[in-house]
Amino acid sequence: MHMGGIDSVEMQMLWLSIVLGLVQLVLSVLPSAQVRGFVWASGPRDEPGAPLGKVGARLERAFHNFLETFVFFVAAVLMAEALGRHAASIGLGAQIFFWARVAYVPAYVAGIPFLRTLLWAASIVGIVMVLVGVWSGM
Repeated sequence: MHMGGIDSVEMQMLWLSIVLGLVQLVLSVLPSAQVRGFVWASGPRDEPGAPLGKVGARLERAFHNFLETFVFFVAAVLMAEALGRHAASIGLGAQIFFWARVAYVPAYVAGIPFLRTLLWAASIVGIVMVLVGVWSGM
């Protein structure tokens, strides 16, 4: 896949992961605005809002989980880019991270036992693959 001037697979996966993060942000905000109302959402939120319900709360937790791993993915990919490391294992690790994070959202929302954890672990493996590729140059 070639995306307008983004040549390396890992940078393509970074771009797509940013889009995924934005989609997850919107998906996590919509139930909050719907349940808690615009006045609450646009205010200082000093008081806790109404409960989101299962799906809304899961979307919110899935987004927060994405943020917890995304920072490490970004750092690893940008390190690979800055050092000019573009080994196949780095690109594969980036793809594993992205696709695991894509699959994580519906798995979490559906509440499928153990699958969410396996997908989270796969995303971590993807980050580690990028880091090992950067470290070893392979």
